Amino acid sequence: MPTRTPAVSAITTADPHHRPRIALYSHDAQGLGHIRRNLAIAASLAPLGVDVLLLTGAPEAAAARRPAGVDIVAVPALAKDAEGGYGARHLGLDLEDTLRVRAEVLRAAVAGFRPDLLIVDKHPRGFRGELEPALREARARGTRTVLGLRDVMDTPAVARREWRRDGGAAAVAELFDETWVYGDRRVHDVAAVLGLTGTVRGTGYLAHGRVPALGQGVPPSGAPATPYVLGVLGGGSDGAQLAEAFTRAPMPAGHTGVLVTGPHLPDALRRAAKARAARRSDLRVHTWRDDLVRWYAGAAAVVAMGGYNSVCEVLATDRPLLVVPRTTPRAEQLVRAEAMAELGALEVRRPEELTPAVLGADLARLVTGPAPRRDGIDLDGLARIPALVAALLHGATPAVAASAVTPEAIGA
Repeated sequence: MPTRTPAVSAITTADPHHRPRIALYSHDAQGLGHIRRNLAIAASLAPLGVDVLLLTGAPEAAAARRPAGVDIVAVPALAKDAEGGYGARHLGLDLEDTLRVRAEVLRAAVAGFRPDLLIVDKHPRGFRGELEPALREARARGTRTVLGLRDVMDTPAVARREWRRDGGAAAVAELFDETWVYGDRRVHDVAAVLGLTGTVRGTGYLAHGRVPALGQGVPPSGAPATPYVLGVLGGGSDGAQLAEAFTRAPMPAGHTGVLVTGPHLPDALRRAAKARAARRSDLRVHTWRDDLVRWYAGAAAVVAMGGYNSVCEVLATDRPLLVVPRTTPRAEQLVRAEAMAELGALEVRRPEELTPAVLGADLARLVTGPAPRRDGIDLDGLARIPALVAALLHGATPAVAASAVTPEAIGA
């Protein structure tokens, strides 16, 4: 099993009078997964004497609970249409003009903040290259740069094809000091899939540590007095099927169902879900909960889409989890869920099998079944990242367990 990394009490630079500055970028063109991952990283770093600036395309992030030392710059938001194309979510601009505005805002924010470290989520050059000017200028000023990748991109064939199409290998070689994989290769080895080279470090999943960042042991505000089962749709943009099934499913005896739709579930579907809840005494529907990690910890069972953050947050608890993964347009959630199910960490229900009756039976089984097995998955990424940051800013080799950070195994 992986060993735990020695705790870092503070992060410094070579100049003892300089308070380190760390910027984290996420494009957030669809959903909230990227910014939620960066918020978790920011919360793990903020207590260590640093300033953290989140650069995001999700204006909702400005309302998120965050610790002192963390602030947000939101660029104009994008939205994905039914045909898979992108455009401005709120402005009357075409995509080209929107990206130009986003790139200029990012460039100004990075130039003004002058980070010691810039961590980029998933896209090496940012969405459609929007971050590249800011990234190149930052590197010219001496900023260290890290590309952060989630555990699964898609099926291996699709992930490799898109990585080659986007020039991922060249971007990493030219623009980044290190690549961090926020996962465990026993679940899925994305470094091998993409053929990553250079300094590649596996952090483990960003799971343990999310609850303490918000206040461990604090019960969720507004939780039912009875035991409850929790349904979560992530951002909600693709949660229609699960919302329908959950709000029509029979709840386990003595339990209340609580559905969190996410802010991006279409309004008509949210209204329909709330109308069904109004006709039932054992069902509640919320658009969003700031303290969602506490709701996970207090639930008798959880059913969720298979996005990275939802899975990490539940795996950090001992609560049973049923994943109903999205299978289109990406197979990321299905690949993750099936691999974790093989390790006993969760259960999977494919969307084509989902009905209210099937979901009701699944929930009844989960609340009375055995505890899940999660000791075979490394969930301590948030505990390792401070040490990786500290080492990178000092030009040292991080003292992290080889089983968790494995450059020799994956091409560093």
